[in-house]
Amino acid sequence: MKETKTVSGSPETRAAMHEVMAAFEAFKGANDARLAELEKKASADTLLEEKVARIDAAVGSAQARLDRALSETRRPQLGDGVAPSGGFAATSPMKGEETKSAFAAYMSGGSTVGLELKAGLSSGPSSGGYVVPPETERAIERRLMAGSPMREIATVRTVGSGVFRKPVSTAGVEAGWVAETAARPETDPATLALLEFPSADLYACPAATQSLLDDALIDLDEWLAAEVEDAFSAQETEAFVNGDGTNKPRGFLDYDLVEDGGQEWGEIGYVASGAAGAFPVSNPTDRLIDLIYAPKALYRPNARFVMNRRTVGTVRKFKDGDGNYIWQPAQRPGDTASLLGYPVTEIETMPDIGADAAAIAFGDFQRGYLIVDRAGVRVLRDPYSAKPYVLFYTTKRVGGGVQNFDAIKVMKFSAS
Repeated sequence: MKETKTVSGSPETRAAMHEVMAAFEAFKGANDARLAELEKKASADTLLEEKVARIDAAVGSAQARLDRALSETRRPQLGDGVAPSGGFAATSPMKGEETKSAFAAYMSGGSTVGLELKAGLSSGPSSGGYVVPPETERAIERRLMAGSPMREIATVRTVGSGVFRKPVSTAGVEAGWVAETAARPETDPATLALLEFPSADLYACPAATQSLLDDALIDLDEWLAAEVEDAFSAQETEAFVNGDGTNKPRGFLDYDLVEDGGQEWGEIGYVASGAAGAFPVSNPTDRLIDLIYAPKALYRPNARFVMNRRTVGTVRKFKDGDGNYIWQPAQRPGDTASLLGYPVTEIETMPDIGADAAAIAFGDFQRGYLIVDRAGVRVLRDPYSAKPYVLFYTTKRVGGGVQNFDAIKVMKFSAS
């Protein structure tokens, strides 16, 4: 059972959850009235349509505030001694304090004593940077884990090389039944494919005044982690969804989409919505059910929907055959909104509903998508380029791509 003591103890989280539930109750009442108008007159009153749209926007805003509150509770504190993978840091307390002090001296005044230089491709120390202390790297990684929706649902692995290679079986090992004394003929071996996940440079360049850096009350490690969090998470999320794999991770929507049942290894299967650029007018929920049952049974227990907030606003109006809304807000602190009983992850870089758009994805993203972090975050202090500000050119290396093409399916908004 998921531990929610910390989350449930947050007044802000509880208030945001109650706001979502109240807004959704108001939405259901207004939308029920709209549907009743449609049944009577074949068209709803314009004012009623606008009312439903306003309340739907309020539900979306409340849900966004709840998501932010939950994200805040998951953000780490520096010095907690916990590595991104959940293990404990190998650095001794004395060594960690020395490294942190040396890095603070570099940040505030440019001293490089006690720091590890990471050279770049060109000559000279200015082309690379200095490796941040383990505490700062862990803070950046765990902040990204809390702030990036894809990092929350995918598998994240830290590696020591620039390219991570993973052999996968595209066809399982054959087996058969035999009698106790019968011969055992050799079976065909598994068919293996080698997937490569190269890491690419992701950078941000936060700026600070020298007065800020001289302020003894400012934790420079925490400041740097907070400054790069939003920039890194926005770029990463876009790449994990739509990236083309050139100097960035490859997004799961960049692979070839083939009608489900006809795809081969390396292709993502899709289920058609049944109408060009839209859901069908009648029984749109049936198409979502088709999408749920597109992956094999072993991928459904940990599966979830992925879409942007505008698509969520569309499916929020749908009901099942018994007249129940298929979208439901979180019922307890720490839970997420659900669609047909499966969690919903909102990712704004998912495409809007439109002609041939793959606007909804469903599956087990932990099995399906792999994010690769190259160990080591580099920082290069630059007090010259934007005087009187000091720039901190911060670089980390990230890769990503689909590792199991059977685990993720998408809905393509087309007639077939």
